[in-house]
Amino acid sequence: MSMAGNLRKVRGLGGVGGLRRMARLARRRPKVDLSHPARSPLGSSVVNCVTYRDGVRVPGDGELVDVVERVRKKGDGFVWLGLHEPTDREFAGIAELFDLHPLAVEDAVEAHQRPKLERYGETLFAVFKTVCYVEHEELTATSEVVNTGEIMVFVGHDFVVTVRHGRHGSLGPLREELESDPQQLAKGPAAVLHAIADHVVDDYLTVTDSVQADIDQVETDVFAENGARVDPGRIYQMKRELLELKRAVAPLGRPIEDLATRPIRVVAPEIQAYFRDVLDHLMRAKEQIASFDELLNSILQAHLAQVTVAQNEDMRKITAWAAVIAVPTMVCGVYGMNFDHMPELHWRFGYPLVIGVISVACLALYRGFRRNGWL
Repeated sequence: MSMAGNLRKVRGLGGVGGLRRMARLARRRPKVDLSHPARSPLGSSVVNCVTYRDGVRVPGDGELVDVVERVRKKGDGFVWLGLHEPTDREFAGIAELFDLHPLAVEDAVEAHQRPKLERYGETLFAVFKTVCYVEHEELTATSEVVNTGEIMVFVGHDFVVTVRHGRHGSLGPLREELESDPQQLAKGPAAVLHAIADHVVDDYLTVTDSVQADIDQVETDVFAENGARVDPGRIYQMKRELLELKRAVAPLGRPIEDLATRPIRVVAPEIQAYFRDVLDHLMRAKEQIASFDELLNSILQAHLAQVTVAQNEDMRKITAWAAVIAVPTMVCGVYGMNFDHMPELHWRFGYPLVIGVISVACLALYRGFRRNGWL
């Protein structure tokens, strides 16, 4: 049975002894697949737990405590423990085993943190915002475009603990990709941290490409023949979703820069070169988001200008027709005053003459407005 099976029942643990008791219970469970991005079938927050030595996955059995002790005693290799949305009780024993700082543990359990990098003694604590593009047939004023989650990473000299929040951003494929490159994985826990950062930032670029397609569609609709009738809610929705993406990407610049440039004990200089590549991709994503924001502002302004022009056009048409109707209204108003002595009141051709004058005047006004583009 894998070490992940030994952690399935980690609940209400106050210390390392609780881990040992729960591990004995876990041995009685059948072996299950833990690669699913959500919680494991046994209800625990543990997704996977593997030991690596010289970049190679070490098959083995035993309690997590014993495994960690063996790794520390030999002085080589590290343990990678992955969890999904653990509770305080589930995480208590793990936090004590790896000597994790209480403030970092609180952030990892509660989630909803900004991307950041913090150092607690010999342990690094990194927070990444994951993003996922939400597929939709048509963008509306209520469409969800970007869905976010979080990955917290604890990195020490001989361990990596990842805590994931959200229904996307599974690290299973990333783990398999790393295992296919033992030379990179042999560089230690910092290589895992780099792989996670690179994976998250690559997702940013993928999402920005998809968002660009939505913005292009909105731009096409706005500048179409009936662009003034486009629902402005679509543009505001894109700006809201873009803001959500910006909150995930923008704050990550400083942490990645620190990992790429500042000396950190658990991050070897050879790994820092890889973080510089991640920083370059992150800057590209930030620039794309900034350009999208400016483009959406321009699209919104153009749409509002189109609406204003359309309203002015409608007002001109209304004013022109009101002027045409004013002529018969005036004439009929004069002859409707019921005075006895009015010009041509009793003349035989008075009615046809008035109708003719009204028709000629209305026709002249209509042609004049038509010639000036008001009708």
